Amino acid sequence: MSEKSSSSSSDEDVDPESAQPVELGGVLSKWTNYIHGWQDRWVVLKNNTLSYYKSEDEREYGCRGSLCLSKAVITPHEFDECRFDISVNDSVWYLRAEDPEHRLQWIESIELHKAESGYGSETSLRRHGSMLSLTSAASALSATSTSSFKKGHRLREKLAEMETFRDILCRQVDTLQKYFDSCADAVSKDEFQRDRVLEEDEDDFLATAKADGEVNHNNNGSKEKLFSPASPKGINGIDFKGEAITFKATTAGILSTLSHCIELMVKREESWQKRLDKELEKRRRIEDAYKSAMHELKKKSHYGGPDYEEGPNSLINEEEFFDAVEAALDRQDKIEEQSQSEKVRIPRLTPVPPGDSYSTIGTHRCANKVEEMVQSHMTYSLQDVGGDANWQLVIEEGEMKVYRREVEENGIVLDPLKATHVVKGVTGHEVCHYFWDTSVRMDWETTIENFNVVETLSDNAIIVYQTHKRVWPASQRDVLYLSAIRKILATNENDPDTWLVCNFSVDHDNALPTNRCVRAKINVAMICQTLVSPPEGDKEICRENLLCKITYVANVNPGGWAPASVLRAVAKREYPKFLKRFTSYVQEKTAGKSILF
Repeated sequence: MSEKSSSSSSDEDVDPESAQPVELGGVLSKWTNYIHGWQDRWVVLKNNTLSYYKSEDEREYGCRGSLCLSKAVITPHEFDECRFDISVNDSVWYLRAEDPEHRLQWIESIELHKAESGYGSETSLRRHGSMLSLTSAASALSATSTSSFKKGHRLREKLAEMETFRDILCRQVDTLQKYFDSCADAVSKDEFQRDRVLEEDEDDFLATAKADGEVNHNNNGSKEKLFSPASPKGINGIDFKGEAITFKATTAGILSTLSHCIELMVKREESWQKRLDKELEKRRRIEDAYKSAMHELKKKSHYGGPDYEEGPNSLINEEEFFDAVEAALDRQDKIEEQSQSEKVRIPRLTPVPPGDSYSTIGTHRCANKVEEMVQSHMTYSLQDVGGDANWQLVIEEGEMKVYRREVEENGIVLDPLKATHVVKGVTGHEVCHYFWDTSVRMDWETTIENFNVVETLSDNAIIVYQTHKRVWPASQRDVLYLSAIRKILATNENDPDTWLVCNFSVDHDNALPTNRCVRAKINVAMICQTLVSPPEGDKEICRENLLCKITYVANVNPGGWAPASVLRAVAKREYPKFLKRFTSYVQEKTAGKSILF
C-alpha cells in the first residue's frame, strides 16, 4: 500500500507571540490491525495532544483517538526511514510519513510539544503565572526540607548550642582582655610611684611620718597606707575569679558539645552509608530489570503491531496468521491492478545477444557450479511427474498444471513445486530472456521491494540481491542468488533446442545476511522449448505458428518459521498467478516484433 504524508504549519516551530508550539496537521499512514494494515489518516498535533481522524473532511465528526504527549515516548524505526512509533503506557501508535524529511518534521514538532507540556517549562510558567508557580515551588521546597531533616533535629540543636557558646566565649574574651589591659596599666603606675618614693631619704620620711602619726606598723613593716592593695573585684569592678570560672565552664561545654556532634555525625554517616548501599542495590536491580525488559521487548514486539514477529511460540494462532497473510496479499493484488491500469509502459531497447553466445560454458569462477546446476535440471526437472505418486496435482487451469511434493525439515516447509505450461506466440529464447534480464524485472515481478546486481560474472551470469515485500505477520525475506541463462543444443536434429535460466543461492561478501530480513534459499529453473508448426504454403513462419513449452521448477527454503498450512496455501495461490502474469507480459512485449529463436 502506498503511504503518503503531507503536513501544514508555519515556517517557525514556535509562535513568537504566544511562545507556544504551532499546530501541525497532515496525512500519515497509521497501522490499524493485521487485517487492514496501514491506512491513511488525518493527524493533528495541537495543545500537546496528538489526535487522528479518518480524513480531513471528517474532522467535524470528532477524532477517532488521541494521545497526551506529556509522557509519550517517540521511537524512530531502526530500519524504516519513514516510520516512527509513539507509545504512552500500553498504548502504541505506529505511524509512517511520506519520506524521511516529513518524519523528521513530525518527530521534532511532537518533541517540542512534549517539552512544552505541563508546568515544568518556561513558557508554561508564563502562561500560568510566574508568582503562583514560584510560591508553590517555595512551599514545596519548604515542606520537603522539613520532612527531610526531621530526623536530624538533635544535630541542629547541638549546632545551635555551639553558636550560643561561641557568643558567650567571645564576650568573655573581650571582658578578660579589658581586665588584663587594666591590670597592666595599674602595675606600671605602681612601679613608678615606688621608684620615686625610694629616692627620698628614708630617715626624713620616718621622722615626718612619726610626727603626723600616719605610720601603720605591721608584722612585715610595710607601709600599707601609702600602698593600699587593689579591690577584691579588681579594676573597673571586674570579678576576675568569676569570669575565670565562667570561661572554664564555657570551654568545657564547647568541648562536650563538639564531642557529641562528632558522635552524632559518625552515627549519621553510618546510617546514610547504609541507605546509600540500599539505594545502589535497588538501582542495580532496576537496571537489570530494565535491561531484561528491553531484551524481551526486542525479542517480542507489541502484540498486534506491524513488528509482530513470526515464530513457533507466536501468540497469534494459525487461523489469524492465515487471515493476515491472505488480507495482505489481497491488498498487494489490488494495488498492483491499480498501478497496472495507470502504468504507461516505456519501450526499452534491450539488446539481445545471439543465441550461440549462450550455448558455451563460461570461464568465470562459478562456471563449474553453474554447469552442475544446468545438468541437474536437464536430467531431473524435465522428467514427467504425471505417474509419480509423490507428486500431487494441486492446480490445473487450461494448459497450466502445478504439482507439489510435500517435504518438511525441522518444521520448515520445503515443498518442491513444478509447473508446466504452453504459451502461444513466443519462443523459448524470448521467455528466458525476459525472465533473466534485470532491466525489465520490475515490470512483471510484483513481490520484489528492491534489488541490485552485486556482481556480473559474464555476459550470461550475474549475482543478484533482492528483498521481497513483507507480508505481515511473516518476517521480511531477502535472497542472494546467481542467475545464469543457457542454451542447450539438441542432440537429435528432430528435437528442439532448450533454453534454461537457473537461479540458485550463493554467498557473497558484499551482501551478507542482516537482522532486518530472513535470508531465504532458492533453487529455481525456467526451462523452455520452442515448437513450430509448419505454415501453410510458402508463407513465412509467424507467431501464430509458435508454441513455447514451459517447465518451471522451484525449491525454496523460506527460512524462519511460519505455519505449514499458510506456506502451502500461499504457494498454491501465488505460483499460478506469477506464471500467468509473466507469460502475459512476454506475449505483450513480443507482439508485433520479429521472432527471436
